[in-house]
Amino acid sequence: MLLERQTQLAQLDGFLAEAARGRGHVAVLSGEAGAGKSALVEAFIGAASHGTRVFRSACEDLSIPDPLGPLYDLAREAQWAMPQAIDARRGERLPLFSDALDVFEARTQPTLLVIEDLHWADDATLDFVRFLGRRIANTHILLLLTARTDRSEGQVRVRRALGEIPAGSVARIDVPLLSEAAVLSLAKAAGRDGEAIYRASAGNAFFVTELLRAENETALPASVRDAVVARAERLSAGARAMLECVSVFPRRADAWALTGLCGMASAAQLAECVSNGLLDDLGEFYAFRHEIARRAIETMLTPSHRRAFNQRALAALLERGDIATARLVHHAVEAHNLETVRELAPVAAREASRVGAHRDAVGYYEVALLQADTLPAQERAELYEQYAFECHLIGRIDEAIKAQQQARALQQALGNVLREGDSLRCLSRFAYLLGDRRDADLFGAQAVALLETVPAGPELAMAYSNLSQLAMLAERLDETLSLGAKAIKLAEEVDRPDIVCHALNNVGSAEQWLRLDNGRLHLSRSLEIALRENFQEHAARAFTNCACCGMNQLDYREAQSFLDRGIDYCVENDLATWRDYMHGVRAQLRLRQGCWDEAASEALDVIGNDQATALVRYPALVALAKLRIRRGDPSAEPLLAEMKRLLEKGAELQRLLPFAAVIAEQAWLGEADKDEALRLIGLAESMSPTRAVFAELAAWRQMLVPDIEPGDTAGMAVPYRMLLAQDWPGAASAWAELDAPYERALALAQGDEAAQRAALDIFEKLGARPVASRVRDIMRRNGVIHIARGPRRTTRANGAGLTQRQMEVLQLIERGLSNKRIAEHLAISPKTVDHHVSAVLGKLDAISRGEATAAARDSGLI
Repeated sequence: MLLERQTQLAQLDGFLAEAARGRGHVAVLSGEAGAGKSALVEAFIGAASHGTRVFRSACEDLSIPDPLGPLYDLAREAQWAMPQAIDARRGERLPLFSDALDVFEARTQPTLLVIEDLHWADDATLDFVRFLGRRIANTHILLLLTARTDRSEGQVRVRRALGEIPAGSVARIDVPLLSEAAVLSLAKAAGRDGEAIYRASAGNAFFVTELLRAENETALPASVRDAVVARAERLSAGARAMLECVSVFPRRADAWALTGLCGMASAAQLAECVSNGLLDDLGEFYAFRHEIARRAIETMLTPSHRRAFNQRALAALLERGDIATARLVHHAVEAHNLETVRELAPVAAREASRVGAHRDAVGYYEVALLQADTLPAQERAELYEQYAFECHLIGRIDEAIKAQQQARALQQALGNVLREGDSLRCLSRFAYLLGDRRDADLFGAQAVALLETVPAGPELAMAYSNLSQLAMLAERLDETLSLGAKAIKLAEEVDRPDIVCHALNNVGSAEQWLRLDNGRLHLSRSLEIALRENFQEHAARAFTNCACCGMNQLDYREAQSFLDRGIDYCVENDLATWRDYMHGVRAQLRLRQGCWDEAASEALDVIGNDQATALVRYPALVALAKLRIRRGDPSAEPLLAEMKRLLEKGAELQRLLPFAAVIAEQAWLGEADKDEALRLIGLAESMSPTRAVFAELAAWRQMLVPDIEPGDTAGMAVPYRMLLAQDWPGAASAWAELDAPYERALALAQGDEAAQRAALDIFEKLGARPVASRVRDIMRRNGVIHIARGPRRTTRANGAGLTQRQMEVLQLIERGLSNKRIAEHLAISPKTVDHHVSAVLGKLDAISRGEATAAARDSGLI
């Protein structure tokens, strides 16, 4: 009997009815292990209308996940030949996922797709969920997922994937523990002590079931594991051995495989396990009723028995011949069968990489490298190179560098100049991604010097393009163009459009400061080639540089378009590094547009990602540091310290410029050393290839030293040029046209009394209290009277009258979380969060979230 699940079933029924009308949805059942998610799925499927197509799958607790394992299950049930589809699409995920959508979408009837245990999913499966979720609204599909609510890495990845599905298309349905009343009701029906069972189980549905089946009610098992083991001990010796055999199979055991595993698959023994409630008979398969039970039996095996059972399982699966490589590697690892691991782990890695499961590819390469000592040097070098590449794709740059250094040493010992030179070029790129500019330059120059000693080929073309990119990133424009031209010429000769694409990106990014139209043309061509040829990393880089070009030229509409498209592209293709970098740039754009809460939330998403490197985090650090300084938040200091550490590894102008601007703004507010700010501005001026690059810092220098000569303003953006010419009305008007309220207010602050009052109003509305205070000081020194004091501040910590829940919401607002993120964090509905936020703003007499946090800090609330 399914108790206390009527609300969840009603929600699912509603979503299925919506799907039948062509409005698809993603529903996520979440709860702790044993809460009853699978039982709820069974009940829902059992009650689904007869016109519903139902396809089921689940993720497995393999040592390394099986790439797209659940999609293979769904495809088999739908009678879709997925292996052939993968080959036809050359492993490209988006066309493959589009094919899957066509298979599952039936416009004449609803389709229910079930993927259980998503917390064990591989990256490619999460990409499929993300892909389908972003398109499901106009389909007849209900995608039903189950996932645990623990704080494992898998659950974090699930939350991130679901967070990239439009909010209106995904619903999280909590599966809570059973209440005491429910447990008492179940116990009464079984004639058992309900209070004792509730005390032992805390309402965990699976544990409750196990305890109700326990024979000795006076001495209840202390855990689910004890309960399962106690029932297993009541089996006959043969049935117990059969149960142990099945336990080494994650998720389920094929009936045919049990013969090879145990020597014989006795129907009586299996029936005994089923009748005692330990196994479910699924026709061609046998499975434990819950993963908790399987793990309880598996952990009772001695190491030697566990290895032996896995070796027999491996032998049976190998004999079958059509088993996923991931499952074979799992059993080979568990059996300590090193020969098979050496043979199959690299195959599994390449298969995973082919479908975009890069995290899983890394895992397989790690397993392979543990057993690689006996391989020939060339094979080991190739393994290290492939491992390094996969590591860099998922942001593990330290490991990528170590592996690439191993590969380089092996290639050097083999006398393979081409491969050694290419290794040096890779090391240059990885060092740059780690923020080490000095090593990036060193390795890049070494790569070119070595490759120029042998006949020119694609390796040298890419090495030239790598140096061109490094020059572009350092704003050495002439060097960028000359090296880029060399790379393009050689790449075209050897027919390598990927290298042409890469070099065009460098050239276009540099030309924006010299010949803007040419720069945009080359960037556009780079993006066109990347999208046409499916050069995913090149496409992501092109989107990024096109967006940054728009930001540099103050064309915010263009920047917004490229950022939105680029982030969507990276989400679809699991390009986490570029996605996070663009999120940081978009946070800066949101800041310019006056959308400060959105800027904080977007920047925090990046900074909260432990996998993001310092280089990838930098744009988000800039946005959040500026925001916190403007709101008067002392927590800006750790962000500035991180930015400074990156600059110490190589003061590239593109990173020095925003850092110097932040310090200058702090100095103008009286919170940083003015001389240090001017020193940084002078350093940036000395490195700037054109005056256009220096525009913002020239404006800050004039605010710090009003009498200083602005210097040459040719080529600078219009608002900066006006400001430096003392035309503050024109500058304010130009910023207003660009919809940049903070910059407009800064221009107004340099004007007459009416302009300063207008600036004060803008700063107050934005929540920029320290800036508003600075403008008031300027107005007072100019003799202005009757200056508005700003919003009233709460003076005592308990004076605001906030409830405990409102205090929790306030603390999350202070961290920059959006209402949606707060709802997820507190496990409450977004609508409830809206009410709490409104109450917090009202009680703190604030008109914005920034104002509320500033008032809360002043009053000692946070």
